Amino acid sequence: MRRRAFDYRRPVRRRFSCWIWSLLLLFVIGGSILFVVQHNHREEDHVESPLLPFFFLQEINSRKESVIHESSRNFTDEILSARSYARQISDQMTLAKAYVIIAKEHNNLHLAWELSSKIRSGQLLLSKAATRADPVSPNEAEPIIKSLSGLIFKAQKAHYDIATTIMTMKNFIQSIEERGYAATVQSTVLGQLAAESLPKSLQCVEIKLTSDWLQNKSMIELAEYTREYSPRLVDNNLNHFCIFSDNTIAVSAVINSTVSNTEHPTQLVFHVVTNGVKYGAMQAWFFSNDFKGAIIEVQNIEDFTWLNSSYSPLVKQLHDNPGVEPNYISLLNHLRFYVPEIYPFLEKIIFLDEDVVVQKDLTPLFSLDLHGNVNGAVETCLESFHRYYKYLNFSSPLISTKFDPQACGWAFGMNVFDLIAWRKANVTARYHYWQEQNADWSIWKMGTLPPGLLAFYGLTEPLDRRWHVLGLGYDSSIDQRLIETAAVVHFNGNMKPWLKMSIGRYKNLWQRYVNQSHPHLRYCLTTS
Repeated sequence: MRRRAFDYRRPVRRRFSCWIWSLLLLFVIGGSILFVVQHNHREEDHVESPLLPFFFLQEINSRKESVIHESSRNFTDEILSARSYARQISDQMTLAKAYVIIAKEHNNLHLAWELSSKIRSGQLLLSKAATRADPVSPNEAEPIIKSLSGLIFKAQKAHYDIATTIMTMKNFIQSIEERGYAATVQSTVLGQLAAESLPKSLQCVEIKLTSDWLQNKSMIELAEYTREYSPRLVDNNLNHFCIFSDNTIAVSAVINSTVSNTEHPTQLVFHVVTNGVKYGAMQAWFFSNDFKGAIIEVQNIEDFTWLNSSYSPLVKQLHDNPGVEPNYISLLNHLRFYVPEIYPFLEKIIFLDEDVVVQKDLTPLFSLDLHGNVNGAVETCLESFHRYYKYLNFSSPLISTKFDPQACGWAFGMNVFDLIAWRKANVTARYHYWQEQNADWSIWKMGTLPPGLLAFYGLTEPLDRRWHVLGLGYDSSIDQRLIETAAVVHFNGNMKPWLKMSIGRYKNLWQRYVNQSHPHLRYCLTTS
């Protein structure tokens, strides 16, 4: 039998071919797996790459921040959340405080002490939670909630029912309001007394001036002659001003600033009314100082015999209540409502407060048309608290039926009075009527502005704001440009320019019109 050639032996060739194909297949499979793994790894690297678009980074950062914010949630939000432990503790503490008051009123001091102790524990826990900016945990809250619940239940069993609680709390709130109101009134009175009091140096000046007046008979005779025989005091062709005060140096600054800022000071007449104690000092000061030819008349309020309790309701009230006479209801302050009676021959006059400084010529105001109104004044209703409802009690039908609560307020301090229109409208009688209605202090509590708002209602002509700028006695942030353009600046408030507590940036506006060279003032300033 013939054998085949070696080259054609098929079994040998088939075995070699299978191994090769098997290895190739394994390489292909392994390469595919490596390719897929490597591709996925690059995609992950690409996602984490810093070359990622900026808005994706922003989104990631915002999510991180929100997580951080959630972990340190604001404690106020927790208190407001109805489901939080802090809110439950806070509500229980509020209720427990009410029961503390009730327990004390019923002389259950032991229960009141227990409630107060647990309230302090709750306050301490809430304080710690707020400090660490973490919510109150259940383990922390549970003991306090349980103990407070038990004590509140114990208080309820002691017949402190909800009706008793409500009535007690109403009485408690009312008593707090009454104490608060009393404290406010006391603060106002004390502040006003401080504002009206004089420094020792100025008291020293007035004592020396009074001594000069009493020792100089020729000065007394000259003053009486000038008052009785000077036709200029009633000449309506001249410009008349009135000032009612017991502060000699303050009045002097008002007059000096007025005559220093006018072209014709000899055309000015000043009518000053003071009390009997300061009358001599006033006369001596104005006789010993030069005011550029202006006429100055000083009168004593005690000489106004017509101003008695049968004519003036205010005088009657002061006589009926001799123990209640603080400066803010003094008769001297209320003389502004009797100007036509004090000066029966005058037709127009400008009223100036003692705490103003005049910076411009005021004579144009005498030719100003008030359109039939009595009072020319600067309105103060740029702010809501200067409306009528802030000064008057509109719960009274007498006020609510006759006045607009949103009516604009105005200011005393620099006012132009048409005395002819005043007499025609009988404004003083209107003032008397409202003083009688307010005998029990139910319509307004204090001051001259509230009765002024009532008496001059519908009779006030608004002036340009630049004629009268207010607030230098309490507001340290008034615009300097407004002060510089003002005709009159007013130190209304408790920080008067002659006091140590005055506002420093405004003080020179007043001091430059005080005669610092006067021997009495110089002596008292150095020795007091």
